[in-house]
Amino acid sequence: MERTRRRWGPACRLQAAEKTTALRRGSRGSHYEERSHLHDAFTQMTHSLQELAAAQGSFKVAFPDAAEKMKKVIMQLKEVQACIPPCGLQEVARRFRCGGCYSKVCDLPLDCPVQDVTVTRGDQAMFSCVVKFQLPKEEITYSWKFAGGGLRTQDQSYFRDLPRAEGHLARIRPAQPTHRGTFSCVIEHDQRPLARLYFFLNVTGPPPRGETELQVTFREVLRWGPRDAELVEPWRPSLGELLARPDALTPSNLFLLAAVAALASASATLMAWMFFRWYVSAN
Repeated sequence: MERTRRRWGPACRLQAAEKTTALRRGSRGSHYEERSHLHDAFTQMTHSLQELAAAQGSFKVAFPDAAEKMKKVIMQLKEVQACIPPCGLQEVARRFRCGGCYSKVCDLPLDCPVQDVTVTRGDQAMFSCVVKFQLPKEEITYSWKFAGGGLRTQDQSYFRDLPRAEGHLARIRPAQPTHRGTFSCVIEHDQRPLARLYFFLNVTGPPPRGETELQVTFREVLRWGPRDAELVEPWRPSLGELLARPDALTPSNLFLLAAVAALASASATLMAWMFFRWYVSAN
């Protein structure tokens, strides 16, 4: 047994090196799901060689035969899909590296570029949360968020949830200027994000006529007020300030003042008479 091993030791190591080189070369693009099939074939080959060693057989023929069988297995492995830019965690493109016994996924960002969507005011705005790569068939969820104020961003701290938006399609009708901003859709598989899509909505078109007139009036008020004032308070003049105005003592205003004075005098007389009667009845 030892003599056989010593005799075929260098040849065995050479054949194993050639087999390993072919294995590494053939499995560079192996699909990640094929790793179990490759592992089973390699384990079966190892057991066959161990049985041959126990029976003191010839490794000169066994090793080339085993390498040829492994080569056929490698050639039958499923080809891994290419990465589809520009974004997303693409599990279907995960590669299995047999040489280091590890897997590698596409080196792409999770955030997709912002897409511009322009609609006319009052029309419908629609967003489609769809990616170009293949998604898992089960446990896929979609969540929508919005960053308002006309903000164009991918910073998640600016977004708030839109709980009523469900599925891969979302729409807004009618679109208003308050909807101008960035909408975000997150695709998740088993609570693991696969991609984040962004849509910047720009609402164009003139506002209604009544709203235009109101805005013109509001701008006129702002132009009239002091520019350095932070808060414009309403004017509440005193009676003396009103009487000091040049146009205050008109006939109509004098009549109004006389009526107010008469009413005040009558009210005071009535109150005094009621107090007198209460005082007399009490005594």
